[in-house]
Amino acid sequence: MDLFSSPVLISFVLTIFTNFLVCAFAGEAGEGILPKDDGYRGVWYSIGNFPEEFKFKYSGGLATYPQQHIPLAYYSREANKTFFCYGGSPRRTNELLMMVSYYDHATGKFPRPTILLNKKTTDAHDNPTLLLDDKGFIFIFSNSHGGARPSYIHKSKKPYSIDSFEKVMEDRFSYSQPKYIPGKGFLFLHTRYKGGRTLYWMTSRDGISWSEPSRLSQMQQGHYQTSGRQGNLVGTAFNYHPKKGGLDARTNLYYLETRDFGESWAVASGEKINPPLLKPDTKALVHDYKSEGLLVYVKGLEFDDKGHPVILFLTSKGSKPGAENAPHTWRTAAWNGERWEIDPVTTSDHNYDFGSFYIEEDGTWRIIAPTEKGPQPYGTGGEVALWISRNRGKSWNKEKQLTHNSVMNHTYVRKPENAHPDFYAFWADGHARQLSHSSLYFTDKNGDHVWRLPPYIGGDFGDAEIAW
Repeated sequence: MDLFSSPVLISFVLTIFTNFLVCAFAGEAGEGILPKDDGYRGVWYSIGNFPEEFKFKYSGGLATYPQQHIPLAYYSREANKTFFCYGGSPRRTNELLMMVSYYDHATGKFPRPTILLNKKTTDAHDNPTLLLDDKGFIFIFSNSHGGARPSYIHKSKKPYSIDSFEKVMEDRFSYSQPKYIPGKGFLFLHTRYKGGRTLYWMTSRDGISWSEPSRLSQMQQGHYQTSGRQGNLVGTAFNYHPKKGGLDARTNLYYLETRDFGESWAVASGEKINPPLLKPDTKALVHDYKSEGLLVYVKGLEFDDKGHPVILFLTSKGSKPGAENAPHTWRTAAWNGERWEIDPVTTSDHNYDFGSFYIEEDGTWRIIAPTEKGPQPYGTGGEVALWISRNRGKSWNKEKQLTHNSVMNHTYVRKPENAHPDFYAFWADGHARQLSHSSLYFTDKNGDHVWRLPPYIGGDFGDAEIAW
C-alpha cells in the first residue's frame, strides 16, 4: 500500500492540521470558510474550590452551560435541521471553542462541527447562544463573563449554513437570551456587569443595527434570569442578589413580561410597571423566599395555552454543595390568571442541576433533567430522568430514567426552540471532581433512546451511537 494514500496517515495529517487551526484561530471569525473540528467534544470547567470532598462549587462537562444562556439550539422546519451551538474543546487540550453544528433530520447525520471562535479561556460562561431569523440566517451570540473578554454577534453568510459567518457586533454582554419575533426582529435580553449583574434589553429589526441597551432591573448586587416567548409575548423570571452575600445569597422570585417589543413591561396580572426595577419589594415579586431563608435558582420559563407564565426553579438552604443544604427542591410557579400557584416537582442533590421544561400542545408538562443521583454524588448533574405532569404541576410522575450506570455526571439538559420530537433535548457529561473528557448527547421526546454524538468523524459526516 502506498504510504501517502494510507487512511491512517491521512486521518493523522487531518487531525494535526485541524488542531493547528484550532490553536491558531482566535478573536473574531475569519471572512472565508471556517475550520471544522473532527468530532464532538465538550469543554470541562469548574469554579469555587473547596477543601471538602466535593472540591468545587460546580464543575464538570459544561458544554451546554449555563442556565442563563437561551437558546442553544433551534429546529428549522424549512431546513429540517436542528441547529445548535456549544462550548467545545480541542482533542488534546481543554480550551473553550465556540462551536456551531446541526442535526440533519432527513439523514440522521451530523457534520463536522464548525469552529467559530477560540476564546482563549476555559471559562464556560463564555459559551454561545444561537437563533435563526425568518430568512434562515443563523445568529451566534458569543458571551463574555463579566466583560472579561469581548462578546460578539455573528451572522451566517448564507441561510441555513454553518460554513462561514461575519461579525456584526462586538460588545461586552453576558448571559445572552435573544428572542426573534416575526415581523419585528430581535428582542435581546442579557446582563451587563454595571453595578452588579444588571438586566438589560436591546432590540434590532435585522440583527445588525441595535438599539442602545435599556436597563430592566438592577436590585442591589443584581440578578440571574431565565426567559421564554410565545408569539409576541416575551417574559423573564429572575432572582436577586442581596448586598449581604451577593450571588451566593440569591433569593426571591420575580416575573416581568412585554407584549410590544419592549415598549412597555408588566407583571403577570397585566399591570404596567416602569423599568428599571431597583428595590426588592416590587409588584413583580412572585414569592418572598428571603424571609424563608431559601436560595432560588431559576431553571426555565414556559407559557400555557392561555398565555400564562409557568416558572421552573429550585430552592435550597445554602450555596455550598453537600447534604447540609438539602433539600434541593424543584418547584413550579404557575400564574392561574389571578395568583401564583407554587408546587413541588422533586428533589435532586445540587443547586446547579439543570434541565429543560416543556409545556406541550396537549397540555402535558414535561421536564428532562439530571434529577437522579449520579456517579459523583453532590456534584453538578447526575443521571437524567423524564418527568411528566398532566394536572398543571399538581403532581409529577417519573416516567423513566434515561441514563444508567454512568461513569460521569450528566449536566445542563437543553431544549431546542421549536423542538423536534427526534432531537428534543441535548447535553454533555463530565467528571464532577476532576478534569475529564466530555461527550455530548441527545434524546427524543419520549426518551426511547439516548444517543452520543460522534467524538470522531473521519469524513464530512458522522453518525450518533445509541448510549442507552
